[in-house]
Amino acid sequence: MLEELNIKDFALIENDFLEFNRGFTVLSGETGAGKSILIGALSFLLGGKAETSQIRAGKNEASVSGTFVLPQNQTVRQLAEDEEPANALEWLDQHGIQIENNRVLLRRFIRDTGKSGAWINDTPVTRGDLAAFSAFLVDIHGQHEHQSLMKVPEHRKFLDSRAGIVSEVEEFTKKYAMLVSLRRQLEQYSLSESERLRKLDMSTFAVQEINEAKLKKEEDVQLEEEETRLLSYEKLYSGVDEIGKMLDDGEGSVIDLLKKIRRASSGITDFDKEVRALDERLESSFYELSDIAAEYSSYQSKLVFDPARLAQVQERLSLIYNLKKKYASSVNAPLSEVFDYCAQAQQFIDENAEGAGAKDKLTAQIKELEKEILLRADSITKKRKACADQLSLEVDQILSKLGMKGTHFGVSLVEKEGSDVAQKCGPYGKDNIEFLISANPGNPLLPLAKIASGGELSRVMLALKTIFAQNDSVETLIFDEIDTGIGGEVAVAVGSHMKNLAKNRQIFCITHLASIAVYADNQIKIEKAVSGGITSSNVHIVQGEERVAEIARMLSGDADTEQSLDHARAMLQKYSGGF
Repeated sequence: MLEELNIKDFALIENDFLEFNRGFTVLSGETGAGKSILIGALSFLLGGKAETSQIRAGKNEASVSGTFVLPQNQTVRQLAEDEEPANALEWLDQHGIQIENNRVLLRRFIRDTGKSGAWINDTPVTRGDLAAFSAFLVDIHGQHEHQSLMKVPEHRKFLDSRAGIVSEVEEFTKKYAMLVSLRRQLEQYSLSESERLRKLDMSTFAVQEINEAKLKKEEDVQLEEEETRLLSYEKLYSGVDEIGKMLDDGEGSVIDLLKKIRRASSGITDFDKEVRALDERLESSFYELSDIAAEYSSYQSKLVFDPARLAQVQERLSLIYNLKKKYASSVNAPLSEVFDYCAQAQQFIDENAEGAGAKDKLTAQIKELEKEILLRADSITKKRKACADQLSLEVDQILSKLGMKGTHFGVSLVEKEGSDVAQKCGPYGKDNIEFLISANPGNPLLPLAKIASGGELSRVMLALKTIFAQNDSVETLIFDEIDTGIGGEVAVAVGSHMKNLAKNRQIFCITHLASIAVYADNQIKIEKAVSGGITSSNVHIVQGEERVAEIARMLSGDADTEQSLDHARAMLQKYSGGF
């Protein structure tokens, strides 16, 4: 849930701080007042595009920050290396970001130089990371980027969630990954026998040669540093000797001078506290430099030119150079590449040493797993089809109430092409899934992305979100332009749906319609003002009589007549239980 939002010098907004509650919140204001700017600022915070044109005129930086309260019922699983997090807490845990009081602070800025930055709590993140994380927090529907239902891969996730088969599909994915791994192993056996034996000999030789070298981690780096030190013995010795003489070699040395300075300083410390403090710093400097001089002396005593050791180091480096030349991408590559090559060669040996017997065993294992996967895929498809039919009916019923009578929603489940498991199945089953829509009776079903207007799109999203609310982990939903082309009873139905959806979610909606606004638990007004020749958008929460006046303005364009005010009071009393 979005708890606080702070916007500074973003577009027409100079400096606004807002606190939000759960439930249904509408954003209202006259045309051109800057309602979409508020959503734009939030979109920017959530990882949207950062452009210098977003900076307020006359300023050099725009910034937006927001505090979010995370759901308390979320759990954190131990994720595998390539496993995607399922909620905000898992994402934070995966990226090592700590939170307090179940809250997280997002911050982002853009400067007129084009430089931008973003943070999650105190951790700097990329725009991509910010967008990936915020997708667990907020969904923005309308003419903005956070439209998860417009992404075809997400359709499968929504349908599986609605069908209650998420864990079943996850288990299928594990089985499929196992099959892919076994097939890769089998590919090695597809080599001709002579090629297999040749590669086996090469791998055996490589493993033996690398193991006999008894390499240590980052040994090459350490040896190169030692070689540099041995080759530079004369320069090192003369330099250290010169430093030692300057530091502590009798009269005129740095330490000798410091002794004299300390004697002079100690004679005046009783006269002024400030001098006493300086004397203490002198004493500290004296002991520090004396310690440095002693360490230089100790270092000099250990400096020995050892031609035999130099020869050993260079011989060892030559061995490592030859191993890198054979088994790494280049002689300058990290030594870890040699270790990786050895591990891969050993794996090939382990998988191919047994020959034809192991190949037959692996082939039988694959066939058995293919049968199991096809049975699982058929079961998943059957459940998806049953859910898809029910989902189409539910969405159609809601769309009819939202002013889209005659609109038909459908779910396309097309079986992947092919004649065997390799082609017919993917990691999530054998279905290509996509949501479709027909906006008018008699028109064919088309992909959801083909919907023309933002208003139609938002109402489809509202219908789907109403249905998916119990399965969707995103707590904050924002609807922009949901009232385009509607009014009367349809607007009342939209407001009612928003109210119901907000029972378990935080809902924001930009609207021009009083019929929707009166259902809201909270109302925010955006006003445009001009001061000193500079235009600003001011954002504030309206309550009491101020909200009555705003509803009256939305009803008739006139917030001053008693008739409009009475009408507004009556609507607020009827649909939101007061004001």
